[in-house]
Amino acid sequence: MEHLEKNIKEELAGLTIIDKLWYLARKFEGKIVFSTSFGWEDQVITHLIFANNIPIKVFTLETGRLFPETYYVWNRTLEVYQQPIHAYYPQTDLVQNMVNTKGPNSFYESVENRKECCYIRKIEPLKRALNGNEIWITGIRAEQSPNREDMKDVEWDEGNKLLKFHPIFEWTLDEVKQYIKENNIVYNTLHDKGFPSIGCAPCTRAVQPGEDFRAGRWWWEDQSKKECGLHQAS
Repeated sequence: MEHLEKNIKEELAGLTIIDKLWYLARKFEGKIVFSTSFGWEDQVITHLIFANNIPIKVFTLETGRLFPETYYVWNRTLEVYQQPIHAYYPQTDLVQNMVNTKGPNSFYESVENRKECCYIRKIEPLKRALNGNEIWITGIRAEQSPNREDMKDVEWDEGNKLLKFHPIFEWTLDEVKQYIKENNIVYNTLHDKGFPSIGCAPCTRAVQPGEDFRAGRWWWEDQSKKECGLHQAS
């Protein structure tokens, strides 16, 4: 699918972010989605989509283990833009079986258990959310993780069989925060308390000065294993 990546990249060259999103929304009409976890980057893209009425479906993965602050941002975003954010939940029987056999916090016990929990609560619902679509918009930035250093702003996702576009891929964190401030965008207050990356509450802690950007995610594991599988490089 390299030719498709190349063609889309060429077609987007020179356009503003808003124009890029509009172009893709028209080209992939009804088959384009954006996934939000209500972090800084995702709130920027949600604003770009909703404030400009771009016909891109916005969805989130409701894992059942989110922070109260995340739910607040979710609700305030609905109030501000009056546009829907579609929730995808894990399958009840899978969660029940995992918890009944291993307990509610099995993810602390091994990498395998943690990956099982991530699969049930995030990966499987994501596959349902992406099913039938042709392009997936994300809030990934290049500097967020060394595991993402080989990514590009437009890429083919072989696992999900669709294109991915990261509209703020080249932005720095300072640029993200400045845009949020200038546009008065609601954001998660945990960011102000040392949480650069916010996932499920049991698996996320604040990052200490000098620590890696993602040190607060699954902090009990080896640094090299800290991707849940949502955005593994293709």
